[in-house]
Amino acid sequence: MTRIFSGIKPTGHLTLGNYLGALRRWAEVDQHQADSLFSVVDLHALTVEHDPARVRRLSRQAASLMLAAGLDPELCTVFVQSHVDEHARLSYLLECTATDSELRRMIQYKEKGTQARATGQSVRLSLLTYPVLMAADILAYGTDEVPVGEDQTQHVELTRDLAVRFNQRYGHTFTVPKATHPPVAARVMDLQDPTSKMGKSHESGAGIVYLLDDADVVRKKIMRAVTDSGREVEFDREGKPGIANLLEMLAACEGGNPIDLAGVYESYGALKKDTAEAVVELLMPVRERHAELAADPGHVDEVLRKGAERARGMARPRVDAAYRAIGLLPR
Repeated sequence: MTRIFSGIKPTGHLTLGNYLGALRRWAEVDQHQADSLFSVVDLHALTVEHDPARVRRLSRQAASLMLAAGLDPELCTVFVQSHVDEHARLSYLLECTATDSELRRMIQYKEKGTQARATGQSVRLSLLTYPVLMAADILAYGTDEVPVGEDQTQHVELTRDLAVRFNQRYGHTFTVPKATHPPVAARVMDLQDPTSKMGKSHESGAGIVYLLDDADVVRKKIMRAVTDSGREVEFDREGKPGIANLLEMLAACEGGNPIDLAGVYESYGALKKDTAEAVVELLMPVRERHAELAADPGHVDEVLRKGAERARGMARPRVDAAYRAIGLLPR
């Protein structure tokens, strides 16, 4: 079977965008069609200023929501990145393979570094090197395909370059993966700024639907969503981004087409109301299942323990082979 790896970074509460963009597909498609590994990539959360207790709390919450969304530990491997030492072990070998210049070309490093400096923060070295850790996440498992959004394509290309370079210098060790761009149910944008993606780490949550928001909060956020000038309901991402966002959300929840749905509505208010109810209905089973899992933390711990054990068994032989190939004495 094709092997895929994907992960979620615990830097904020998971959102409707995370669910429609990744989690739902993982549960409904990927775990049934591939040998799939899904990880809470907590080491990546350390590249910026953070509260240690919050990272732990969000890591557990993310793992619980992954299970609540339908990931089945009998069908896929669910684990926490830091529980598998091979990620950090391999990352150093790949740092010895990567170059300073190619890491400094990474777009996200430039953007996040600029943001950090603008707020008077220092830029951590790990922000520069985290694409190498991401490469280690992928290469440790012999991954064939990495489902990512467009913003992560550059990092997968770096992963491919490092795999080819290592194989050429030290002998064939790694599978060279490829990025895949599975169809996304919707481009979920911020309800208060529909030109920006709904991100889980935004400071203000007014425009963000979190998976654990209760029904009344979801309704309130959607009913207060920014709309556009005029009264006609039409699907136009450029001219009417607010309405387009609501139509995409509704279509993703109900399995419809946003262009077709636009013809159904004569008012913004009616569209908002139906979108709010569709989102509430979509997320209700996830919230209910999460509540059950939160009440039984021992079960989640056991899933993560077994997942890490399985992941370690997959990764260790390949990472050990990389250590030998690059010239280190076996243990």
